[in-house]
Amino acid sequence: MDLLNYIDRGGIIVYILILLNIIGFSIMIWKAFVMLSLKKDNQKNVSSILDNISEEDKKNTHKIQNLLENEVKKLESGLTTVKIIASIAPLMGLLGTVVGILNAFDAISLSGLGDPSVFSSGISIALITTVAGLIVAIPHHMGYNYFIGAIDKYEIQLQHEVYSKL
Repeated sequence: MDLLNYIDRGGIIVYILILLNIIGFSIMIWKAFVMLSLKKDNQKNVSSILDNISEEDKKNTHKIQNLLENEVKKLESGLTTVKIIASIAPLMGLLGTVVGILNAFDAISLSGLGDPSVFSSGISIALITTVAGLIVAIPHHMGYNYFIGAIDKYEIQLQHEVYSKL
């Protein structure tokens, strides 16, 4: 059986999961480019922060910390969406499982247990949506954790460089 047939049999839930997958991977690809550009323009970012610090602010570590946090918050934008997708995808798969099992029981109640193929389509929907939910959730969860770790590492590096130049 080909992939498109599986997707079609999974129904609307699989199509929603595909849409979420496209959105999430688009954000992760965008974040990958942002993180790569940070490595090239790190001195530019340090200079930008230092330019916003006046002589009197150099003694105010709270002001410096706010500037650093604002820089990091810019990097974290979009990652909440990836985290939500990683959290929602297995639940969507579970919803598909419940719908598939419900369809299987409806088929059994209408025609009895004489022919197993009657309820097999409901079980098939259940399994397809479960697999689709996990296929979407796992890479998004990994991507979110990777980018948060990379941003945390960048934040420490940025703090070190800014404080060393003050």
